[in-house]
Amino acid sequence: MKTRKFLVIIFSMIIATATVLSADSGYYTYSRSQNPNSLEAIQNTNRQIAKEVLPAIVSIDVVSIIERQTATNMFPSPFDLFFGRPNPNENSEPKTQEFRSRAMGSGVIVQKDNKTVYILTNNHVVGEADEITIHMDDGREFEAKIVGTDPRRDIALVKFETDEDIPVARLGNSDEVQVGDISFAIGNPLGFSSTFTSGVISAIGRNADNRLGTGFTDYIQTDAAINPGNSGGALVNIYGEVIGINTWIASQTGGNIGLGFSIPINRAKEIIDDLIVSGKVQYGWLGISMGDPSDNMIKEMKLANRSGAFVFNVYNDSPAWNGGIKPGDFITSIDNKKIKNGSDLLQIVGNLEPGKQYLFKLVRKAKLVTTYVKITAREDEDSIKSNSNNLWPGFTIVGITDEIQKRLNLPKNIGKVMVGSVAGGSPAYTAGIRNGDIIKEINKKKINSVMDFYEILNQNNNNDAEFIFKINKQGTDVILGIVQ
Repeated sequence: MKTRKFLVIIFSMIIATATVLSADSGYYTYSRSQNPNSLEAIQNTNRQIAKEVLPAIVSIDVVSIIERQTATNMFPSPFDLFFGRPNPNENSEPKTQEFRSRAMGSGVIVQKDNKTVYILTNNHVVGEADEITIHMDDGREFEAKIVGTDPRRDIALVKFETDEDIPVARLGNSDEVQVGDISFAIGNPLGFSSTFTSGVISAIGRNADNRLGTGFTDYIQTDAAINPGNSGGALVNIYGEVIGINTWIASQTGGNIGLGFSIPINRAKEIIDDLIVSGKVQYGWLGISMGDPSDNMIKEMKLANRSGAFVFNVYNDSPAWNGGIKPGDFITSIDNKKIKNGSDLLQIVGNLEPGKQYLFKLVRKAKLVTTYVKITAREDEDSIKSNSNNLWPGFTIVGITDEIQKRLNLPKNIGKVMVGSVAGGSPAYTAGIRNGDIIKEINKKKINSVMDFYEILNQNNNNDAEFIFKINKQGTDVILGIVQ
């Protein structure tokens, strides 16, 4: 009884204190008659942003018509049961049926040119849709069609025609975004149209999982709530400017856990004109497979305190090959623009103009080397993968550290370099080289380090040069030959 009375007294004191505090104190006041305080100012700002931006964010309904073959005689007829064979007069060939697959997402109105209205969204929202319906925030509907798509950045542009007045979103500068900035996600999550959520910018320059196939852009990370259906919607700053296109979430449940990712609007603005003119985007191609070297490789090849991307393989007759770039090189800059890592190199090369020559700086055998490379247009991914037979040498290597030797229980004198991965269809794969093989010699020269491997590999740059590898496979030494 005494405890309850004590809590009542404390609660009364809190109410009394809250009542006497004024707006000038910096605390919230219950009186609406006084001047707006900071919380009201924030609320009014949010209202204004929502009022300005929501009309330019649309809901996109997509229908894809899929043809599938269906069996005709799914259940046996009396003829089948009696004679034990199909009725010869019945057509047993499979029939083709059309199925309508529906999906939904969001979009941002980015441009109006006379009667044509352009909407930016994700490629994975519209894909190869047969029917697209645009739903405006004010209830209007329009039938739209695809202008162009870019699967490499997961961007698509759709359009519809109208004489009506259509609001257009203001696009900001995503290069100015900083961690901690206030952000708003606007879209149609789970079918709830015109949803407005808030948060902050959690990180910038994020890279996606390679399995998404969208390595040609970085991402802005936000904790503003993003859920399925938000894809293609807007990430907005406090000025009501679109700074990103909401694209994917990291979640074990499929729902929002505060890890949303948006394509920076500057990455999208770069390709809008290309999509309008040609329906696709042309990317630059260097012709290498690259990545980030391991700590052991950095130490062995004396790359410490340098930023850049490591060249593991080079395609024959590619821009890199013709420009003198070799496996084992470490690219540090292009036209004096520094390379941070492998992902950064992929994005920078992708934005280079095909047909133009660029100055590459790289490290080879601990020395700085410069070369000019003429970039060509990148083919589609299937064509590049099918060209793996021209990938030299067709595999990656790692130095055998004491830790690797102990973990794999390898004999001490078995070798210093191990095959990390092999590209299917490459000369190395055809010759029989596999993951885990230990390279002991090349052309009868002993390999004592990663640097030894690349130095010997690059001594002969003539086409059709033959290399003889002495390799240990699970304890057995074998000799394999590869023609460059």
